[in-house]
Amino acid sequence: VQLQASGGGLVQTGDSLRLSCAASGGRFSLYTAGWFRQAPGKEREFIAVSNWAGGITSFADSVKGRYTIERDNAKNTVDLQMNSLKPEDTAVYYCAATKRRFSTGFSSLNPEDFGYWGQETLVTVSS
Repeated sequence: VQLQASGGGLVQTGDSLRLSCAASGGRFSLYTAGWFRQAPGKEREFIAVSNWAGGITSFADSVKGRYTIERDNAKNTVDLQMNSLKPEDTAVYYCAATKRRFSTGFSSLNPEDFGYWGQETLVTVSS
């Protein structure tokens, strides 16, 4: 599957932004899908994940309550809605997918758990 991320930009503290990831070349409902981000000088970190149907999600503590993840298998998309943005949310964001189902739940997800990646989209939050 190929992933195409979009929607990044420059916003102010407290603003909202929605990132979108469009999948092609595969049956998207077969994939667990998620978002990661990487700030300058830091490692890529897990942000949010959705199971294949969208009914089970998980978020990093740093974004819990502010971000939501929504997938639409009919449209082959998985979106990241980001609210109450903070300067520390500034990073390049990546959507990712894997055929793993994580039957024991989403805990301590790492980039190595995902085999398919979209290109980066930059989010900059000014103070």
